Amino acid sequence: MLEYYNYIKSLHLIFVITWFAGLFYIPRLFVYQIEAFDKPSPDKEILGKQLKLMAKRLWFIITWPSAILATLFAIWLLILMPAWLEQPWMHVKLGFVVLLFGYHFKCHHIYKQLQNDIIKWSSNQMRMWNEGSTIILFAVIFLVVVRDAVNWIYGVVGIVLLSVLLMLGIKLYKRIRNKNPEA
Repeated sequence: MLEYYNYIKSLHLIFVITWFAGLFYIPRLFVYQIEAFDKPSPDKEILGKQLKLMAKRLWFIITWPSAILATLFAIWLLILMPAWLEQPWMHVKLGFVVLLFGYHFKCHHIYKQLQNDIIKWSSNQMRMWNEGSTIILFAVIFLVVVRDAVNWIYGVVGIVLLSVLLMLGIKLYKRIRNKNPEA
């Protein structure tokens, strides 16, 4: 079965990429849905209907299937390479994967609320939420590529700095947008 290892790993990576693509885009659709809710009729209804359809297709045709397939191929890889489960970097990676699933399930909860016109987040809060998957992606990629050579202090500082830069970028965008509503 090891002769199929690279094929399984390739499929795992493809579905991780498409899963993240869905997780990057779904909160952006949430932002648009939240903003459309404040528009006057008929824009509110037209945009709301279209954005709900886009979110539904993204969520159930791309994001959920990708999450499931990425997980199945990951399990298959771990069955082929059980020694990885003894590696400290793999424990940390799996911790981030659990965090990613938590993020995914929260997005599903938000998705269901917005499909029922329940707005509990501001568009700015959703923009910040949108960066959660980015932070998890950075952590996992660096962890997998660098593995045991990771200096944990630098890794933690790097993730914190990335988070701060993302939040500053969101605040800067909000200022620009407030000055120019068309941006």
